[in-house]
Amino acid sequence: MDATAADRASRDASITLGLTLPTDTVLYLLLPLHAATFGVTFAEAGLLLAANRLVRIAGYGWIARLYERRGPRTACALAVVGAALSSLGYAVLPGLWWLLAARLLWGLSFAALNIATQALATAEAGGAARRSGRSRAIIATGPMIGLVAGALIAEAYGPHLVFLLLAGIALTALPFALRLPGGQGEAVRGAPRFGLPARIDVWSFVQGMALDGVFVLGLSVLAALALGGAGQGAALAAGLALALRYASEIALGPAGGALADRFGAARMLILLSVASALALAAIGLGGLGLWVGALLVVLLRGLLQPLPAPVVAARNPGAERVPALARLATWRDLGAGAGPLAAGLLLPVLPPALVYGLTGLALLCAALALPGLMPETPAPRAR
Repeated sequence: MDATAADRASRDASITLGLTLPTDTVLYLLLPLHAATFGVTFAEAGLLLAANRLVRIAGYGWIARLYERRGPRTACALAVVGAALSSLGYAVLPGLWWLLAARLLWGLSFAALNIATQALATAEAGGAARRSGRSRAIIATGPMIGLVAGALIAEAYGPHLVFLLLAGIALTALPFALRLPGGQGEAVRGAPRFGLPARIDVWSFVQGMALDGVFVLGLSVLAALALGGAGQGAALAAGLALALRYASEIALGPAGGALADRFGAARMLILLSVASALALAAIGLGGLGLWVGALLVVLLRGLLQPLPAPVVAARNPGAERVPALARLATWRDLGAGAGPLAAGLLLPVLPPALVYGLTGLALLCAALALPGLMPETPAPRAR
């Protein structure tokens, strides 16, 4: 694939994911605040928000085979339909088991979309960091708008209407999915999913747990506590903070890719991870620290998001590239699945300062282990 074709395919895959991703991200905002409306407890909400990550790990082999045999066009088209159906399920099927089924369907759909966006962005080595940054910016646009609009619509009309609308929006991604390359896709198997993790895999696990799990689930809860309840103020404040997370990817994702090209992706990955760990610890202090820490986390995350894929791609050239990216995503899914479970269980019983302090410490340790990344022996192949 030449650079022009890689740019076009990466852009179409990113638009597809950007239009479907709000069906997931808005749930992170509304489900903790409206758990009773969905017929679940707060702990069950944590389980539901983790379930889509965990099913991707179990179902990764099936999705990988689909992607290899049918290519990104078919895999992503099916994923768009799955995303729309899952959002429809949130809208009309209350209760733990129905919502769990919808979450599992979304998890498999996102697996295909995630493989496509990462594989197509790095299909051509030249400009991979630039494409990754642009891809993150495109993908983030949908969640950014969806979080703010979802908070406002949910306050006026209830959360179920929000997901009914998001199901329709997800279907508008279908034409972009159908423009993706047809035929067979790249091989995305061959890397052990549960083998001994490399340092970058450990970092990916902790990053997923901290920034995609504990931070996202806990923010709406802490906002509600800070503002005295789960009303419009709390929902809108949390929605704006989470939307800023995606706005930062739009504004700073390309800058993160440019910094990686100039100073090295691995070096920037370490520096930004250390800064994110300190910001996480500040969130647990509450008051002004909550909002300053949240602001810093979302800005730093915008710079951080494009960096892991180029680091892994540079370390695993040729046929090893896509399997290594898939392994990285698997460890991130493990962390992002563990994060909501941990937050759902711990935030009601432990001080937020302790929960966020320990989370920040874990990310700091994972970041400080990364300077030895380049000479590290690659993870072994599955036998």
